Amino acid sequence: MIAVVDSGSSKADWMLVGKERIWSVHTMGFNPVFHSSETIRKELDTAFEADVPKADVQQLFYYGSGCWDAKRKSVIAHALKGVFGNAQLEIEHDLLGAARATCGTNPGIACIIGTGSNSCLYDGRDVIDNVPNLGYLIGDEGSGTHLGKQLIRAYFYRELPHDLIQAFEAAYPGGKDAILDKLYGEETPNVFLATFSRFLSEHRDHFFIQKLLYRRLSEFIDRHVRKYEGHLSVPVHFIGSVAYYFQDILKIILEERAMQPGIFIKNPIDRLVAFHSDHHN
Repeated sequence: MIAVVDSGSSKADWMLVGKERIWSVHTMGFNPVFHSSETIRKELDTAFEADVPKADVQQLFYYGSGCWDAKRKSVIAHALKGVFGNAQLEIEHDLLGAARATCGTNPGIACIIGTGSNSCLYDGRDVIDNVPNLGYLIGDEGSGTHLGKQLIRAYFYRELPHDLIQAFEAAYPGGKDAILDKLYGEETPNVFLATFSRFLSEHRDHFFIQKLLYRRLSEFIDRHVRKYEGHLSVPVHFIGSVAYYFQDILKIILEERAMQPGIFIKNPIDRLVAFHSDHHN
């Protein structure tokens, strides 16, 4: 039996694949920058029911945000070993997962735009280039976190049109104190900021919101994707909820720059399972 995991900062999808049955489990997202092995282990013990055959998993393929070096990967590995004691672990950055899910064995550019954002150039086997992701404090352009910041700033700096102000105050009645208390009191403020992308989606037909989305998603394309050698000659693929729901805007941005829109996937877990099932058999 194999297990495949796709973990962003907000949520994680787990699929255990047996010969006759597939078990699907959903948990909070894990990021070793924010979460300890103990926190992860506690969540897994709660999320996995007794009838899920964890002991039967022989190989576990984990793709996660924040897993960019041995130190961060070891945080995840320590937690997983306590739950999947018989499994051989392969822990990779979520960028490789994005590339495998979208490109398969073909060259391309794979982008993640969800709570955070990232991208890579993939040669059909390995990630061969990556414009660095600097995290939500100074990077994550175009992400839910980045978009949330822009919306909050626009509201408190009195830049929102009157009708959007009314809608914002109806959606978030607590005002400045409630938002700042939540923002600076949360363990994962990036996840909280990303929740404001729902408001943007609900009001996406408003000109102000369209302009905000266009500018910030263009910033991601221009500062990251256009830096890759040969970016005009390979498809640009996307995974993540923000990319999926705003794909119409991303397609316009790419086509304006003579780039090739690829596929848009909200959740890559099914395609990752197919990738590993093909290679496992």
